[in-house]
Amino acid sequence: MKKLFVTTALCAALPFGAFAQDKPDTLKVGMTTFLTGSASVFGVPARDAMDLMVASLNEAGGINGVPVEVIYIDEGAGAEALTSEFRRVSGEAEVMLSAISSGNCQTLAPLAEDLQVPNLMWDCGTQRIFEENDYKYVFRTQANATAEMMAAVVYLLKMKPDFQTIAVVNQDYAWGRDSWDIFSTALKAMKPEVEVLGEFFPKFGSPDFSTEISRLQALRPDVILSTSWGGDLDTFVQQAFQRGLMNSSTFVLPLAESSLERLGSSLPAGHVVGARGDHYFLHPERRDDEDFKTFVSDFKESTGSIPIYSVFHAAQALEAMKAAYARAIEENGTDWPTEDQLLAAFEGLEFQAYGRPITLREDNQGIEAQLMGMSVQTGDYPFATLEDIMIFDGAQLLPPVGETSIEWIKGLDASFPDSVEAASYDN
Repeated sequence: MKKLFVTTALCAALPFGAFAQDKPDTLKVGMTTFLTGSASVFGVPARDAMDLMVASLNEAGGINGVPVEVIYIDEGAGAEALTSEFRRVSGEAEVMLSAISSGNCQTLAPLAEDLQVPNLMWDCGTQRIFEENDYKYVFRTQANATAEMMAAVVYLLKMKPDFQTIAVVNQDYAWGRDSWDIFSTALKAMKPEVEVLGEFFPKFGSPDFSTEISRLQALRPDVILSTSWGGDLDTFVQQAFQRGLMNSSTFVLPLAESSLERLGSSLPAGHVVGARGDHYFLHPERRDDEDFKTFVSDFKESTGSIPIYSVFHAAQALEAMKAAYARAIEENGTDWPTEDQLLAAFEGLEFQAYGRPITLREDNQGIEAQLMGMSVQTGDYPFATLEDIMIFDGAQLLPPVGETSIEWIKGLDASFPDSVEAASYDN
């Protein structure tokens, strides 16, 4: 008690300003992304974009005069190494951005909470994070699997309402299983007569889909869904194209925006493509805006490629972080916020990167518009672009706070697609 009394007395004698949060020399941010393995085709562009954006931010003065430094962690190194590196980097970083993989998010979200480090889930899709847990330190700066799959189902029912059979080829881990659960539950609610002919879950990182393609050619489903991404999606589509499977079935690829350039001519016209948000280098509502055109041009000049949705998701995370710091500094009249002030600033935060504005709900889940389109080979680019684009209101594609996605979806019916607000564009 005597030691406590002395400490309290000394604190009382200090001037009030001593309790203010001092500006750091550098705002260190940790970011997990795939830098190796098949998913690096998705993770490396996000890193490159972050480097580009942070350099621009620092040239403009950083955040309230503080430069930003990003420390990267390779998700491709495996679960044990990822967890170890997350612990290490979070010890020196003020904010963490993780992760791409849904499985990794399920591991790192509770770890961030235990470590009491603000964590922005910048890309992973699993809806389970906020439906099964309450978090103080964890926020998601984009939509989750529910909004993304519901957009795909609604678009399919609007554009191809007469299909009767479907099969699925998804990666065998959290994202592949959860996304199919959402999609299939939605189909049962809105078009219960559809027959599921096959469910295939090849191993993550599989180099050969010949077995699945042979089975699909025998089954001849009207629709083939694959929510795979990165190298897995590229390989599956290329092999399906080579075997002629894309001539007999309509493919629904909710994540294929990220693969358009890599697939080239292997993605023919007439297949459904999603963007995991309203992310597209020819965004019909943003492509003429100067900031959007400059970003797309700068990224292409720097990397040689068009930006994909992982790039836009990285931009959203950075914009959310910038907006939260600006809000915390302004609302508290300080040069630099405390951690509690920063966390409070994320609550209900509104921000915008290169798509429509995004809001964080009271459960820390981001509300993000969803863009869907149909592939077309116009010859303007050496790869497929999108036509018949629809952009859906993201809020209508999520269950109310406190409800689980699956139970909410079970309560929907065939009238749901017509109830969702959508803006339509020819290209």
